[in-house]
Amino acid sequence: MNITRNEMKFVLTIFKSIEIEYNANSISKILNITPMGALKIAKNLEKQEIISYKELGKAKFFKLNLENEYVKQYIKFLLQKESKEGTPFLRAKINDIITIKNADAAILFGSALTKNKEANDIDILLITDQKRFPKVKKEIESLNLINPKKYHPIYQTKDDIKGNIKDGDKVIFNAIKGIVAFGEDLIIKLLSK
Repeated sequence: MNITRNEMKFVLTIFKSIEIEYNANSISKILNITPMGALKIAKNLEKQEIISYKELGKAKFFKLNLENEYVKQYIKFLLQKESKEGTPFLRAKINDIITIKNADAAILFGSALTKNKEANDIDILLITDQKRFPKVKKEIESLNLINPKKYHPIYQTKDDIKGNIKDGDKVIFNAIKGIVAFGEDLIIKLLSK
């Protein structure tokens, strides 16, 4: 699969920014390309049936075809690719995080994504259930014993995530823009409108 960096960023930006609707002009600023460049990427993705458009006036807003199984697998692939292409520091943190057994999904977010080693702590969103909460909490405590940079977890159930998204919780919106360490299928399910 030959995916350009900008195509990957285009799709993941739309996927992770569920509170924002993007058109060619707005997404071009995120990708640091021209609106024509964004339209070219959009046309290619539309040809593959990965995105469709919603028209409002003269503007076309992009929408991922998340009811399509191919698109879900494509996004899963991009999420996995994103985690494997991180800096050595981030890959090391992801390797720590994937040892967590009592969570269904984990997303690394916050200053660690941009500051790497200079970040004060490592923010992580963990999706678990009430029953396993004490166990996942112990797993984080164990990781914090052996790491100089402490993990700062946000614990959520699937229902918490859905409710917080519905309520427009800015912390959750920020967290879901991070790098998925594991649980891609669940994240895709939770973020599909």
